[in-house]
Amino acid sequence: MYFTLKQLQVFLAVANHENVSRAAQELAMSQSAASAALKELEQRFDVTLFDRIGKRLQLNEQGSALRPRAAALLSQAEELEENLTRHSDIGEITVGATLTIGNYLAIGIMAGFMNEHPSARVELTVENTAAIAARVRNFEIDIGLIEGELQEPDLEVRYWRDDELALFCAPEHPLAQKRVLTDEDLLAARWIVREQGSGTRQAFDRGMSGILPNIDLRLQLQHTEGIKRAVEAGLGIGCLSKITLQEAFQRGSLVPLSAPHRTWTRKFYFILHRQKFLSTGIKSWIEHCLRSGIRSDSSPDKRPDSRPDNNLENKNP
Repeated sequence: MYFTLKQLQVFLAVANHENVSRAAQELAMSQSAASAALKELEQRFDVTLFDRIGKRLQLNEQGSALRPRAAALLSQAEELEENLTRHSDIGEITVGATLTIGNYLAIGIMAGFMNEHPSARVELTVENTAAIAARVRNFEIDIGLIEGELQEPDLEVRYWRDDELALFCAPEHPLAQKRVLTDEDLLAARWIVREQGSGTRQAFDRGMSGILPNIDLRLQLQHTEGIKRAVEAGLGIGCLSKITLQEAFQRGSLVPLSAPHRTWTRKFYFILHRQKFLSTGIKSWIEHCLRSGIRSDSSPDKRPDSRPDNNLENKNP
């Protein structure tokens, strides 16, 4: 073999950071050792993997082609090392989740998963859909759980479960007594919604199809709890997943509204890089999430016939 796993580690770290010094820090190496490993890899195969732009290294076409294959190979090597070291089929997996899923579903799922697999370790990152997709695309996390819909050639999107959005307001809001809203009510209201790039905002925009340009968006916030607090303060009405509102509805601090002539259902998805090696841990995580979804308030018979293939077998060559 004419390359080493360490050389591939250096290559991927430099690709992620676009800087040898930061890549060396991540790998606990000296900068000179990291530079030498990358240079030796390029010289061994007479290739140039990066365009040098000042101190910044940007992947070129050859480097971009190598990146997913190198990441998949290292993932398999890391799983083998984990199994040999811990005598376990499941080691560490890195999961990204969007805000609704991460803050209201993922912790319970993680607890159940780690009870089933005591040796497993799960690292969770919570960001919006666009950010989680970027992390999966760059091999920074193993799998994403997202609320939004994606169409990216490098990412495989698999249906997970259904979800439903709810409209809501403060008990003192004028619409609280009406409950069922017309389009005229929707247009007259001031709205407090999620930011662009979030799955919840994507579903809200779709639900407002035809009248969206005329909607009064008073505030756009990144955090679900911030939206709920702003609505409780009477600054406007909101639209979030029902999952995030159950306790507030029970307390009476927020009041559900209804616009049944519009569509407020959506889907949650798994996202994986198409070149990602599906380790035992990743496949077990997906299976556990699917079982958790069946036990949730989303009935399995709501799944569309055209959903993506949920076959968990690794399809990589």
